[in-house]
Amino acid sequence: MSHILIVDDEESICWALRRLLTETGHQVSVAASAEEAFEHVGRAAPDLVMLDIRLPGMDGLEALARLRRLLPQMPIVIMTAFGNLTTAVTALGQGAFDYLVKPFNLDDAAGVVARALSGPSPAIAVSKPAAAQGEEELLGRSPAMQEIFKRIALVAKTDASVLITGESGTGKELVARAIHRHSLRARTPLLPVNLAALSPTLVESELFGHARGAFTGAATDRQGLLELADGGTVFFDEAGDIPASVQVKLLRVLEQHEVTPVGATQPRSSAFRVIAATNRNLRSQIRQGNFREDLYFRLAVFEIALPPLRERVEDIPLLAEHFLARSLAAGGTARLTQAAIDELRGRCWPGNVRELRNAVEHAVIVARGGAIGPEHFPAPVPLAAEENESSTIPGLIRRWAEQQYRDSQEAEDLYDRLLDLVEPPLLEVALRAHHGQRMSAARSLGLHRATLRKKLQQFGVQGES
Repeated sequence: MSHILIVDDEESICWALRRLLTETGHQVSVAASAEEAFEHVGRAAPDLVMLDIRLPGMDGLEALARLRRLLPQMPIVIMTAFGNLTTAVTALGQGAFDYLVKPFNLDDAAGVVARALSGPSPAIAVSKPAAAQGEEELLGRSPAMQEIFKRIALVAKTDASVLITGESGTGKELVARAIHRHSLRARTPLLPVNLAALSPTLVESELFGHARGAFTGAATDRQGLLELADGGTVFFDEAGDIPASVQVKLLRVLEQHEVTPVGATQPRSSAFRVIAATNRNLRSQIRQGNFREDLYFRLAVFEIALPPLRERVEDIPLLAEHFLARSLAAGGTARLTQAAIDELRGRCWPGNVRELRNAVEHAVIVARGGAIGPEHFPAPVPLAAEENESSTIPGLIRRWAEQQYRDSQEAEDLYDRLLDLVEPPLLEVALRAHHGQRMSAARSLGLHRATLRKKLQQFGVQGES
């Protein structure tokens, strides 16, 4: 049995955690402030502390630093509903075992507690997060973004390759820059490489460099981007567009940390970290034979999947106010009305955060210093304009369902309504493909002929007997 100290001023959280941990055989103490927690620690050192960030008096991050000095080997689990990237990096950098984002699942909390008590506390690597212009643009209060902040903090201090996935406009480059900024390589360059923008005929020369005389026009030796990145971080944007001819050579570079310029025979050492990003489904690309599976696993040692804006609607007001303030930084006045916020929350945002930023900047121009209303925003981007996976059938169904729940909090019979939408056209196409022959149509659909007949009658779909 272990002694666990919960430090939180929310009675409901303390009650739920105390009940969970007591039922699993632990002795539980509760403190409503950091100061009270130190009194508990002075009387009997706990085996684990679960520490909230926002506390009356001394905050959780200050308490974390003091607890680490008092009990260096004791695991500490941070809890917060108001974290940001700096909070996550600071907490994990000061030796917190893990980081729970409220509201959290009690099963997840139990798993974190079990891991913390079964193994040694992670090594402490105290560091002050580097301040950098633009860091504030990676914003979000939603649970989805809190999880992203945690994952950035976890991977930043390592040298692991990171693959960032997400739709266009979700902020993949901002995440890459945040990882580099909080990494041990922060004082070295971050070299962005947009693979889709490189000339297909010169991509190998651009990445690996070339030796004099390697091809027509190669008058001198030239270092490639990967050699120039030695000691720093390379950010491969649009990683799904790496040409097949380059994938094998790039895999060898990542495994051996050696770059062989085009036309050269001797490799050159280059120790760089790789962060890659793509809005494509690389697993699908692998199945289609367009992307090497071994390269995928080399790039995706640690994966961060960014949520589309429509899946974190609660962040839209915060982001909109941020973009408004940035638009007015050079002077001027404007404000977002509640109607404008409601309009922004109701859109689907196929262009994600980038589209929201453009919409707010457009509204500032049109409103000319007055109150911004729905009429000042540009027209929504048509769904057909998307060129990513949200335009596939699952993506469209997801959007339809989200819209139903947005329009009515008491949406009912959604499953039956969806079937009413999708089954009739499917049945019509199947009958047409089999020239009205119900038996063969039923066989192709995987249905019994009687079931097909019943559905045809139900939807009024006509076909030959």
